[in-house]
Amino acid sequence: MLTLAEENYIKAIYHLGFNGTETVNTNAIAEAMNTKASSVTDMIKKLSEKNFVDYKKYQGVTLTDDGRFIAVNMIRKHRLWEVFLVEKLNFNWDEVHEVAEHLEHIKSKKLINQLDKFLGYPTHDPHGEPIPDASGQIKKMDKILLSEALENSSCICVGVQDSSVEFLQYLDKNNIALGATLKVLQIEPFDNSVTIKINEKELVVSNVIAKNLYVKVQ
Repeated sequence: MLTLAEENYIKAIYHLGFNGTETVNTNAIAEAMNTKASSVTDMIKKLSEKNFVDYKKYQGVTLTDDGRFIAVNMIRKHRLWEVFLVEKLNFNWDEVHEVAEHLEHIKSKKLINQLDKFLGYPTHDPHGEPIPDASGQIKKMDKILLSEALENSSCICVGVQDSSVEFLQYLDKNNIALGATLKVLQIEPFDNSVTIKINEKELVVSNVIAKNLYVKVQ
């Protein structure tokens, strides 16, 4: 049985290692977990003994197949709970992450499978992230960042790279929602800000915003 802290470490390594495929150094984990490198080393040794990570001193750590399964299962639970909170309890999309961080540690497989069925087997969470299925498979979406789109291209908003409260509230304030259609009117060479047309209005978004909004080109 994994502790809550062990699960959080496994999920952090998964995200830092680009979905568990690359080696992660202990300093990066310490920064992500807001703790000391020595504490990370102690935890990594415990996870290595349980066969959830492969650890090589001075090189870093990678997840084993068992570790990746744990991480993907947590992500599945987290994103399903976010859907439930938004669709059934009327939470805003900027309010659900912290709550789902607690709910993702619930161990009952039956509860999660029933939740999935109750929600109609959703494929994406409220932020546009794909939800792994019960076997751990993740369906990839063909998407790019708004900053990568070309002038005069028509796009659909499909996700966010930054799911912070501040960024999501910015999108709400400007009526930028997932599923909305926008057109790239102009890209400013000086600062790479992007003029878009959305909801029949023109809006200039900064390069920072454009680098954090996923779109699908039509």
